[in-house]
Amino acid sequence: MKLLVTGGAGFIGSAVVRLAVARGHQVVNLDA
Repeated sequence: MKLLVTGGAGFIGSAVVRLAVARGHQVVNLDA
């Protein structure tokens, strides 16, 4: 699945990105 994570460089967002990638998802990170 392709996911867009806003705030992926923050504390919670980075954990979400790591978990999603570990489960085989494609992640796009959007952070300002």
